[in-house]
Amino acid sequence: MRRSRPARVFAVPLLTALAVAGLPAVAGARAADRAESAGRAAGADLAGGAVRAAGADRAVAGGRLDWGVKTSFQRYVTGPVAQGNWSLLDGAGTVGADRFRFHSATGTHDPDDGAFRAGFRGGVRFLGHREPDGSHQLDLTVSRPTVRIAGGRGTLHADIASRARGGGRLTSATQVPLAALDLTGVNLRGGGTAVVLRDIPARLTARGAQAFAGYYTAGTPLDPVSLSVDLTQVRDGARRTPAPGPSPDPAARPTGRPARGEVRDAVVDWGVRRTFREYVGGDIARGRWRLSEGARDGGAVFRFGAGRGTYDTARGTVRAGFAGRVHFTGRNLDLALSGVSVRVQDGRGTLSADVTTEGRTERDVPLVTFAAGRLRPADGLIAVTEAPTELTRRGAAAFGGMYRAGTAMDPLTLAVTTAEGARLPPLPDLGDAPSADAAPERRAADRTPAGPATGAAADTSGPSGPSGTVAVVAGGSVLLMAGATGVLLYRRRGRAAGGPPAGD
Repeated sequence: MRRSRPARVFAVPLLTALAVAGLPAVAGARAADRAESAGRAAGADLAGGAVRAAGADRAVAGGRLDWGVKTSFQRYVTGPVAQGNWSLLDGAGTVGADRFRFHSATGTHDPDDGAFRAGFRGGVRFLGHREPDGSHQLDLTVSRPTVRIAGGRGTLHADIASRARGGGRLTSATQVPLAALDLTGVNLRGGGTAVVLRDIPARLTARGAQAFAGYYTAGTPLDPVSLSVDLTQVRDGARRTPAPGPSPDPAARPTGRPARGEVRDAVVDWGVRRTFREYVGGDIARGRWRLSEGARDGGAVFRFGAGRGTYDTARGTVRAGFAGRVHFTGRNLDLALSGVSVRVQDGRGTLSADVTTEGRTERDVPLVTFAAGRLRPADGLIAVTEAPTELTRRGAAAFGGMYRAGTAMDPLTLAVTTAEGARLPPLPDLGDAPSADAAPERRAADRTPAGPATGAAADTSGPSGPSGTVAVVAGGSVLLMAGATGVLLYRRRGRAAGGPPAGD
């Protein structure tokens, strides 16, 4: 059982008068079905590669969506009954202990009527109730979530792959209207440079209940939805499409001849370990990490770039060093990794780094090993994609004995260019950090904790007051859309561990 987190009061000046209607909260299956019908009637392509900006003068260009699907379902999957697990797909990450982060938003926003659409990349797969043949009775994948808001109603759509409860074949459907969003007090009219929605309550739709393999009924509360996306100005009638990549260099294609030379550019993506990141930002360490010297945050990975070195595919070798530093700090925690390097030989690779703890640095520590396979350039790249990594003995010492040697760490992706014009794989685009995240000066009342959440009611009860919060960021300031007041109340619901889904 988890404690409710204290309410936070953010004092933010209003830049414009806001007229917000006080509508009752959306509740139950009927409201979920209405939102589902509205989503079907819209008939729009919710996750196409091109983003149509006709009829709107702002395009969504990068951002994140944080959603746990349903926390009690997560705990059921990994608990003693289902004895399963979940895994992340297509660059998805985690936030805290129970939310998944989806990335690289694209879409549109119409400031005149508030219509909004944002599609995100990434997915999560839940597996449980393993069968003797290695399959699973519970097999559910949720990917490419899309939030659509029009006419005061909102729906979260997603691609779903699921197996009927109790077994059966695996079926899939694209952009299923999965959850109805309670937009009470939300008004997205007006210009700005970003849209930020926080803790918007969500309920399962009838279509969503079918896609969820019958584990829940329509109207069941799901975890609240939060998102932050960047907006760019687009003229009427314009279209925003992904920039075409350079034509592949024929000389870079596999020819059977050995390739060797200097590394022109390279990146390595590695998230260290998901549970370690959760530990750093959780209630025990209460810490954070800082990126510097060119390291970048991809949500589920840290990217170390500007790689330089040599490669020789005939000998199966790569040696490259990378720029970037990540520094983890918290209670009884001070660990920095920099000077990252990767060496590959005979199908095996090692990632090393300079390790600094409490001001003392040990150089070139081999942290993890991985299987690299055969190195074959293709389209100007040598790539090792999401290779599982294993902690070394010295790596275990670098983490202060928190993990044993041989512990599975996060997968690693290595990309090395071998030809001019070759494109490195893109990093997940999380957008700019929302301005509303800035920590305000707290009042004494803000530090008063809410009472602990108890029982299943903590997971199914709706929030009191405004249904989440929303901000449109303009010129570095925040316009609040959660009510005509100069104070933003941000309240996170308490959640309790759930039992089997059918009884939740």
